[in-house]
Formats: sequence, C-alpha cells, structure tokens
Amino acid sequence: MPDDEPDVPIVCEACETTAEIPLSDLADQLDSHNERMHDGEAIAEVDPDVADQLADLIADELGLLDD
Repeated sequence: MPDDEPDVPIVCEACETTAEIPLSDLADQLDSHNERMHDGEAIAEVDPDVADQLADLIADELGLLDD
C-alpha cells in the first residue's frame, strides 16, 4: 500500500461507526463489514457527502455538467 494513497471516509449508521479506509482496500473492507455485521446487506458505505462530491467532480470532468 503506497503511503500517499488517499483514505476514504466510510460510515455505518447502523453500528454508529466511522472509519477512514485506504482507497485500495475500500471495496474489500466495506464488503467484509457488511457481510460480518449486516448479513451482506450494504449498510456501511462511503460517506454520502464525499460520494456526492466525487460524483460531481467526475461529471464535471466528463463534461456532463456543461450547459
């Protein structure tokens, strides 16, 4: 895992927990938590505010928000 790899904030409202997970481990960590704690249901997720910001940045970069 590179030292300069970004951490991604995740939240699990059901468990009332938050964490910052390295991007390369994100999918595995979310899957593992949800499988272990929530019978596989996708409860823990990337922080919704961060996910929205990322979606906006990607849409802008792809020109999807241009008028």
